[in-house]
Amino acid sequence: MHPTAMSNCVSFFEEYLDSFQSHDDLKIIEIGSQDVNGSIRSAAPPNCKYIGVDFVEGKGVDVVLDDPYSLPFNSEEADIVLSSSCMEHSEMFWLVYLEMLRILKPKGLIYLNAPSNGLIHRYPVDCWRFYPDSGHALVSWARRNSINAALLESYLSLQEVHPWNDFVAVFVKDEKFVADFPKRILHNLTAFQNGIIYGKNELLNPNVIPEDQQNIIVMFHKIKELMNTPGH
Repeated sequence: MHPTAMSNCVSFFEEYLDSFQSHDDLKIIEIGSQDVNGSIRSAAPPNCKYIGVDFVEGKGVDVVLDDPYSLPFNSEEADIVLSSSCMEHSEMFWLVYLEMLRILKPKGLIYLNAPSNGLIHRYPVDCWRFYPDSGHALVSWARRNSINAALLESYLSLQEVHPWNDFVAVFVKDEKFVADFPKRILHNLTAFQNGIIYGKNELLNPNVIPEDQQNIIVMFHKIKELMNTPGH
């Protein structure tokens, strides 16, 4: 797990947990929970009921899935469903997303963190990258399947000594509960690009050039300036 994958999830819990009345009864299910150099489980409240599921056995895995597109839980039993650094490895992540919505209570939240760019890392496959409108697209997919989901916010986090820019999105299963979640990660975060907040049409900190390319452009200009400096 890279640093921003952890810090983004910490920010999620900091901003959204207060909207739930009791942490003791909170049921959290993580999709893709194997502990690889760290686990977002450590960011969850210690007194919640936390269940980690994955396709393989391993540290942090409580339930091993027989079918990656069928979660072994009842409908509307989870308060929060998390997925971090996992959806890029699912050949049909949109089917997993529907299952995540199915097992959520109507007021339940989905927290999704997936790479917007970065190295190829096959566990066992690496299929997808997520861009600024991915959250809206998933809402459209949910509504096409008769689920009135809403995107509360999404953004691309900036790199921290690693090549990853994370796409982060928070969804509520039923749009009628949007008002129950007044706080947003983006209310306090400054290091992000292409942010979206429910009810606003414009992108926050818009940028059409990925951070990798921005860094290359900056480096090119620095080299060019150095070459044009007398004595070089």
